[in-house]
Amino acid sequence: MLVADLISARQEIFSIREDDTVHDAARYLRDRQVRAVGVLSGTGKLVGVISQSDISDKVAAENKCPAWLRVAEVMTAELVHVTPDAPLELCLRLMEQHNFYHLLVLGEDSRYHGMISTQDILAVIASDEKARADLLEDIIFPKR
Repeated sequence: MLVADLISARQEIFSIREDDTVHDAARYLRDRQVRAVGVLSGTGKLVGVISQSDISDKVAAENKCPAWLRVAEVMTAELVHVTPDAPLELCLRLMEQHNFYHLLVLGEDSRYHGMISTQDILAVIASDEKARADLLEDIIFPKR
């Protein structure tokens, strides 16, 4: 399975702007029940990612005011990404190598396509395993 197979059915690509406040980012994450989002510049270019970990580690733990800090000040700017044609196995390897739970998806034109998470990949693996178990059950215990 490829990344494109995972993200093709999504209705919305979650992102915020680099000049938003960290407070706004935290509310955005909470309201949409996501743990990380891409950060876009004023021109719409992907410039970073901000996660709940960034907010807790760089803002709350440092006793900084999220209402005054801008997302650009705390986001992760070193971007690790995959293209939509990447296999899920590559995504898992990258996530493990970099200790990430989310991975950015960029097209060949550097257009932001969203993110995939370890939870997305685990859902695919669980579904595949369930299908295999159902197939084996049908072979071993045929329905009459």
